[in-house]
Amino acid sequence: MDPSEQKHFTVVDYVIFATLLAASMGIGLYHALSGGRQRTTQEFLMADRSMSCLPVSLSLIASFQSAVAIIGVPAEIYTHGTQYWFIGCAYVLGLLIPAHVFIPVLYRLRLSSAYEYLELRFSKPVRICGTLTFIFQTVVYMGVCVYTPAFALNAVTGFELWGAVLATGLVCTLYTTMGGLKAVIWTDVFQTVVMFAGQLAVIVVGVHKTGGVSEVWRKVLEGNRISGLDLNPDPTERHTFWTLAVGGVFLMLSLYGVNQAQVQRYLSSRTEKEAVRSCYMVFPSLQLALALSCVMGLVMFARYCGEDHSDKLGTSSRDAMVIYFVMDMLQGLPGLPGLFVACLFSAALSTISSAFNSLATVTMEDLIKPHFPPMTESRATLLSKALAMSYGLLCLAMAYLTHLMDDSVLQVALKIFGMVGGPILGLFCLGMFFPWANANGALAGLGAGLALAFWVGIGSIVTRSSGPRPPPPNCGATLLSNNTTAAIQTALSNVTLSRPSGLKRFYSLSYMWYSAVNCFTVVLIGLIISFLTGPMKEEDVAPGTIYPVLGKLFCFLPEHLQKKLCCVSPLRQTLPAEERRPPQHKEMNGLAYQQEDAASQEETESFLPEACAPVVELETTV
Repeated sequence: MDPSEQKHFTVVDYVIFATLLAASMGIGLYHALSGGRQRTTQEFLMADRSMSCLPVSLSLIASFQSAVAIIGVPAEIYTHGTQYWFIGCAYVLGLLIPAHVFIPVLYRLRLSSAYEYLELRFSKPVRICGTLTFIFQTVVYMGVCVYTPAFALNAVTGFELWGAVLATGLVCTLYTTMGGLKAVIWTDVFQTVVMFAGQLAVIVVGVHKTGGVSEVWRKVLEGNRISGLDLNPDPTERHTFWTLAVGGVFLMLSLYGVNQAQVQRYLSSRTEKEAVRSCYMVFPSLQLALALSCVMGLVMFARYCGEDHSDKLGTSSRDAMVIYFVMDMLQGLPGLPGLFVACLFSAALSTISSAFNSLATVTMEDLIKPHFPPMTESRATLLSKALAMSYGLLCLAMAYLTHLMDDSVLQVALKIFGMVGGPILGLFCLGMFFPWANANGALAGLGAGLALAFWVGIGSIVTRSSGPRPPPPNCGATLLSNNTTAAIQTALSNVTLSRPSGLKRFYSLSYMWYSAVNCFTVVLIGLIISFLTGPMKEEDVAPGTIYPVLGKLFCFLPEHLQKKLCCVSPLRQTLPAEERRPPQHKEMNGLAYQQEDAASQEETESFLPEACAPVVELETTV
């Protein structure tokens, strides 16, 4: 039977899927009724800063490993080969730099919103602009995350598409609103396990039905799906080693360095040391998740040899091939289709709930509290819950726009991160690494970065040619004659000559470079405007907001030059308890804060950045 015609779950499938939703709701309800019962914004938005590194690390993985990755990466490998796998190289620097640069700065300032840093370093308008940019990025991305698993559920079960979208959004909104960040993190832990189990089940069954590991390997080799190291420096090439391993570093930094959804998890850790450990623990799990998705794409290719069956599911998207493959592999195996759909929904729920909570946090901390300082704690908590619910409903509307897009969900998601996440990354880099940058430069740089991002992004969509898809490769091994090889080389040279030129070539920039280009644009324009309008003086820079990267790079210079370059504003160990507590908490037990400061100082000593003494000598709290 054609798998596309078999649109029903067995009772076991429904039980597994319902168990996932019930468990997620149960975790939210548990945290709503236990502990402090989410009665303070500190507990609802920051989990009382009491989380250990293991749940935080699993939550960091779940937030990034959305249904977009589980569907999009296998489709990418099936269509274009394993070149995308090289993005795993970017994970090294993409996690080391946040662990030793961004986390120390942000954690020691004891912030609730990452964008509070922008006000400390620059001004309130910069903070508001950064917050609005993040809200826009996240709301758009959530539309992609909500739509993807709903489409899968519709394809596998015949369940009404928009009914599935509504179910996804409402379940997630409810447990996020009830249980706060603790519920989000612990559901992420549960959902991460379900994600890996679902992918592994599909791979094991797929390898078995295709004829074993050796048969899969033979077919992907003959179908030319194992990509070599492509060192082509052309930035318009969609995927090369440079676009993935270098451009991917900036993409990872925008996600794991300055994205509020991830920063909020670091800041919810008990100590800075726990936050850094959680960042380290993400690396092997991310590599495992990437490997599972890539292997799934290779098994798909071995099964169908590049044929496109997506039209049987009523769509032209290559992403639908992943759903077709799952239905083909798991039909007649009760429980496994339910497990895979639960896997997709786990990925979606974890990402969406993280977004809802972080959106509520930045709106509350950056846009509402500064204008209503006398607000009571109970009213602030109630408003935070209302914000989380409102963003949940807004993201359902964005899912409809995703339905209208033609790109693969993976490419759409990474374009969003590059176009909007890149300028935000540039804003934080400008503030942390360049002491002379001022608020005027930051605003001008952010504006220029966003303008360039949307110019290139929209230009690439408008000028994109919708040519016919390339024919599927043949799984049978063929030996090419000399004449055939010469003909191929001639064809390739003709393609090279017919590449777009001028502005169209600019628009054809690989989407993996968006983050890097936009980040550098913000920094460059920001520095130029800062020097034109008067660079910031040393005494005007807020203590603890500069990371002494220039001091590390120019250790060999004389001390007086180091001072000029580094603008002696050391990364200090911690702020005094009274300075870093919200106003409504200052009346609480001062002794507890002193004890916490002592513990924080002891825990973070091993992670203090070493810099050129005496220029970047670290301060300690007395």
